[in-house]
Amino acid sequence: NLRLTLADVLRDHGYSVAAASDVKSAQSLIASASFDVVILDVMLPDGDGYALCASLKKATPSSSPSSSAKETTHKAAPRVLMLTARTLEDDLVRGFDAGADDYLKKPYRLRELLVRVRALVHRGAAMPTADANARASTKLGAFTIDRTGRRVVDDGGAEIAMTPTELDLLVLLVDSAGVALSRNEILDRVWGKDVVVDERTVDNFVSSLKKKLKWTPSSPFTIRTVRGMGYRMELAS
Repeated sequence: NLRLTLADVLRDHGYSVAAASDVKSAQSLIASASFDVVILDVMLPDGDGYALCASLKKATPSSSPSSSAKETTHKAAPRVLMLTARTLEDDLVRGFDAGADDYLKKPYRLRELLVRVRALVHRGAAMPTADANARASTKLGAFTIDRTGRRVVDDGGAEIAMTPTELDLLVLLVDSAGVALSRNEILDRVWGKDVVVDERTVDNFVSSLKKKLKWTPSSPFTIRTVRGMGYRMELAS
């Protein structure tokens, strides 16, 4: 009933919608068409949303300069909004680690869900060209941020698995190196002003970035906590 009602509401607001009742049918739908946003319940009859979200993100390979024209036509990974009755921090972190771009607790207000969907659609369209003057690539210790290809690779050429939101946050921090950014400012610039997200979400994403970039105290960069405010990226001179 929730799935059918939500699909009807989204159609009434002008969206083209396809709905699936389980993991198997969802995988079939996603393989056959391109989606800007996937609204994904954690509890599914034949699996869980975490695993489906992770497989969704991994199933969208990045193109490389050596790829053929045919190989560079892979569709972009959709933004994922996860719905769950779980609110424990471990569950939130598990969702973000799986690649979720946003998280909404059930029961939710339809108006809030619609605002979040709209923001995810707009972010998907706007973020790649958000800074026309940005350099095509940026070195960050042993890593290179490839802005054009929307990816991060290490010195050996291996790509670091990152969600679009993690990459957007990393680019913002690097571009604002030396400047203290409040959590609210980060939320506005990465998640969007229309999205209502708990400030702790920023903390979870920063923690995830440090883990994926294998940060240690000896790294030539650090994402420093600014007590009572937010974060500041510091780069070695």
